[in-house]
Amino acid sequence: MDYENILVEVSDGVGVITLDRPRVLNALNGALYEELDAALTSMEQDDDVRAIILTGSGKRAFSAGGDIHEMARQARDGAPTPARDRERHAWHIASCTKPTVGAINGLAYGGGAVMAASLDIRIGCENTSFRFLAVSYGRVNSTWNLPMQVGWPAAKELLFTARVVEAEEAYRIGLLNHLVPSDRLMEKALETAALIASNDPRMVQGAKELMLKGVGSDWEEMHRNETETRAGKLAPTPVGVGFKDFLDRKGARQ
Repeated sequence: MDYENILVEVSDGVGVITLDRPRVLNALNGALYEELDAALTSMEQDDDVRAIILTGSGKRAFSAGGDIHEMARQARDGAPTPARDRERHAWHIASCTKPTVGAINGLAYGGGAVMAASLDIRIGCENTSFRFLAVSYGRVNSTWNLPMQVGWPAAKELLFTARVVEAEEAYRIGLLNHLVPSDRLMEKALETAALIASNDPRMVQGAKELMLKGVGSDWEEMHRNETETRAGKLAPTPVGVGFKDFLDRKGARQ
């Protein structure tokens, strides 16, 4: 597929998707969402891809959010709003079967903040900031994913106030897993993705699936799901295979 709004690269088990509309701060229009959805699907189906990085073009923005000009045109022309499709795409990002790493290179506002909060791991730099804007323009979002990242008290404050969250605070409250200088952002993202890609993909993806499945379950049920899955779909790799390097190095003992 030819892409006009994103850049796609795959190398050494890691897929990199770059939101590529820098002149409008990588605003999320319908075409970009469709392309991103297609790229994610392609990488999910590619066994050689074991982790996916999502970032933005330029130094100013990961994404400034929804393309307001497109939304205004659609409203003016009486066109149906693509809200349902965009919600489907948002859920696809959050439930992607492969682990996702966000290299949050600049501001992530509105829909960009929703997208960032849907990723598994987020890495930021001094240029990173977040703003969950929905209530300021008469809408609501991120109630389903932000509490999972920062907990209820912080999520309530960020969603109710719609204020800017700078990089240091984002790191402190867990919205960023790592905070590095901007010139090391992609290096750290690639390093993290490479570590993920070096592990057993069946187990990494299985762990993600179990964690998502466990949301809303009681603790005992989460334990039971893991135990039952280990007895079936995620049966352990044989000792001689999984610990081959160790056994080759140390030798087997009677």
